[in-house]
Amino acid sequence: MARGGQGLARVAVVVRAGAAPMWWLGVFAAGVGVVPPGITGRRIGVMAGAALFIVTVAVVAYRRRGRYTALAAGAARAGRHDVLQDRAVTVRNWRRGHRWWLLLAFAAALGSSFAVPAAGGMLLAGAGTGLRLKAAWLGRRERADDVLLWVRVDWLGPRSGAPAGKPVKAYRSTGIAAGDATPGGSRRRGDVLV
Repeated sequence: MARGGQGLARVAVVVRAGAAPMWWLGVFAAGVGVVPPGITGRRIGVMAGAALFIVTVAVVAYRRRGRYTALAAGAARAGRHDVLQDRAVTVRNWRRGHRWWLLLAFAAALGSSFAVPAAGGMLLAGAGTGLRLKAAWLGRRERADDVLLWVRVDWLGPRSGAPAGKPVKAYRSTGIAAGDATPGGSRRRGDVLV
C-alpha cells in the first residue's frame, strides 16, 4: 500500500461470507440425513434439529454484538491511501480460508445423521441463517449512522477471520456510497453512471 495505506474489507461482507455455504451445506446434509432412521428415529431427529436450528440462529445472530457496537462507535475515518477491497475478493478469501472447516462441519452433520437424523444439517443451516441476520443487523446500523464499516485485512487471520475477533483493534469508516457492497454486505445492483 502506498504511503502507509491499509487494505480494508467490509465488516458486513466478512460476516455474510459464510452464510450461503453454511446454509446450503446444512440443507443438503439435513435432506440426506433424513434417509437413515438413526438411533432416535426420524421424527425425534427432525424435532431436535428444529430446536437446534432456532437456538443456533439466535446464538450466532446475537453473539458479540456488544463488541461490534463498541468497535463501530470508535471507528476512525478511512484514509486517502487506504485500499477498499472488492466484495467478491473478500468473500473468496474468507471461503478459501475456511473451506476445510466447512467441509469438516458438513461431514460431521452427515455423520451425525446416523444417530439423530437431520439434526446436524439443521444446526449448520441455523449457523448460516444467524450470520445472514447478523449482517442485516450491521446493515441497519450502517444506514442509521450513514457510514460503512471496514476492518483491516491483515487483522483477519486465516484461522478466525472474525471481524470482531481479538486481533481487531478498531474499525475504519467511509461514506455510504463507498465500495461495491450495500449496507449489510449484499452486492450493489443497478448503479448507473450518467
